Amino acid sequence: MLQIFEKRASHIPALQRIFLESRQKTFHWLDTSDYNITDYDHQTEGEFVLVAVLDDEAVGFISLWMPNNFIHHLYIDEKHQHQKIGSKLLEEAIQLMESPITLKCLANNTKAIDFYTSKGFIQTERGKSAQGEYILFSFRK
Repeated sequence: MLQIFEKRASHIPALQRIFLESRQKTFHWLDTSDYNITDYDHQTEGEFVLVAVLDDEAVGFISLWMPNNFIHHLYIDEKHQHQKIGSKLLEEAIQLMESPITLKCLANNTKAIDFYTSKGFIQTERGKSAQGEYILFSFRK
């Protein structure tokens, strides 16, 4: 049975692996050779992290920057994708945050764009980053 709750220290190795592997596969148009296992630690520092656990195994997470109601990361282990785990993590996050909830998504990440659009997020602006063009999304409860 899937459970979602605040991450524990024991989940960190699995979350580091999911973060690294998912980003390497997702951002195939970027040079990901400098990505490493400790990127998770730096990129989620100070964030509230919800973990999805299935049969005692961490299978995904969502990290939130609560002061700005900003969704920073949402990744699911590849072998557990398309099982609505991302949707459930997103639903939990939305309940915890105040409107408007925002997130950025690289324009080349069409799967994520389709996912967030299907959940009611609206594109509010576009910008450029070191990784390329991004879209800022917003959601109101």
